[in-house]
Amino acid sequence: MIHFKEIAKIMGALLLLIALLMLPAVFYSFYFGEDPWPMIISMGITASVGLILSVSFSKQDQNIRKREGYLIVALSWTFMALFGMLPFLLSHQIPTFQDAFFETLSGLTTTGATILTDIEVMPKGLLFWRSMTQWIGGLGIIVLTVAIFPLLGIGGIELFVAESPGPTSDKVHPRISETAKRLWYVYVGLTLAATILYWIGGMTFFDAINHGLTTLATGGFSTKNASMAYFDSAFIQYVAIFFMFLAGTNFTIIYFGLLGKFRRVFQSDEFKTYTLALLAITVIVFYPIAANGVNYELAFRKSLFQVVSLVTTTGYVTDDYTQYGQGLTFIFFMLLFLGGSAGSTAGGIKFVRHLTFIKNSWLEFKRLIHPRAVVPLMINGDRVTGRIITHIMNFLLIYLLTFVLGALVLSLMGYDLPTSLGAVATCLGNVGPAIGDVGPVDNFAFFSPTAKVFLAIIMLMGRLELFTILVLFTPFFWRAN
Repeated sequence: MIHFKEIAKIMGALLLLIALLMLPAVFYSFYFGEDPWPMIISMGITASVGLILSVSFSKQDQNIRKREGYLIVALSWTFMALFGMLPFLLSHQIPTFQDAFFETLSGLTTTGATILTDIEVMPKGLLFWRSMTQWIGGLGIIVLTVAIFPLLGIGGIELFVAESPGPTSDKVHPRISETAKRLWYVYVGLTLAATILYWIGGMTFFDAINHGLTTLATGGFSTKNASMAYFDSAFIQYVAIFFMFLAGTNFTIIYFGLLGKFRRVFQSDEFKTYTLALLAITVIVFYPIAANGVNYELAFRKSLFQVVSLVTTTGYVTDDYTQYGQGLTFIFFMLLFLGGSAGSTAGGIKFVRHLTFIKNSWLEFKRLIHPRAVVPLMINGDRVTGRIITHIMNFLLIYLLTFVLGALVLSLMGYDLPTSLGAVATCLGNVGPAIGDVGPVDNFAFFSPTAKVFLAIIMLMGRLELFTILVLFTPFFWRAN
């Protein structure tokens, strides 16, 4: 039997936390002389519902099992989207439910796809809240929650597992609450560092803090219509590249690096593959851009920026990569399927899954020649169990099927094939820009309300890595035990 009262109590705590995180946006509304009431009313509604749920079920103390963990994660993202979109609706800046839901879920899932056609006319308080939704979703609201839930007498291991279903098993600390806290220390510290460097580079403080929030979240929401291309500064763009790279790195690796444990860093097969892949793809992309008459430094910067932005699923743009021909456009389309490292804020498939798939496929040839030989698959010096390999293979297959079926649905809605493929690929991978009519200089405003809700669901499935959502639709999940 599922403990729904315990789930309601946790939803209440989450909503109280979301209401608290709306407070800085209220401050910016006052600071810039804007109407603060949409933010204040939204914060009041969110806090009131959260308080009612928390107080009504405050005496519930059942243990959270894995089933409740998956359900809590799925419901928490839904609740955050429904209450997080209130400022957009109440301000009438995004007047329809479908548009507000799409924009908010795009923020929380750090996808960065937008339906806004003129970002710069939005009130500053709402722009800050828009950036904050990405920062909240970056490392995962559940990881923050498990860090504070011990104060409420609630264990969090099941929540952390449901939020991070990838194959990585590195631990910063044996206690899950301590792991969550230390990862958030790293997350907050890097966000502050990026903000300061953006500010030093010439951004206003408001632009700097917004881009600091969305860079470390690998979200890509910008305060400017032209995204990072607005800031025609090599310093700012290289700062963005550096922090996008870090945000796409396993935060456990960053933590060990900050402690000076560089041996742990360079023992990571995924980190080495991730770094070398970024450099190799940049070199491949560099030549077509340079051949178009762009000077070498600018061509290198454009190449590196777009490769890092797409691979880490950040989605910032400094250039329209579709203008360099079909070959380069296809390369950038394929980057939508890479994703960053497991344990990072990036979306997508993740490099460790690609690495496991490639290694296992290579070893399969050896097993064909030596069928009796025991040929273990090793990642980071550790043997990968058959269960993890099966999980990864199933994930890759379901990811591919979801992409194909999603593109088919959009095509049946009347959208052209490149746009359908690009929109589903970028939403499933939580990237932002793609190809077709959703390229780096386009947005998602032209989609029908039904298509927007459909793509929002695709974003959520991608952010929670498919299984967390799909398992809810299996009959044995709901079967009493």
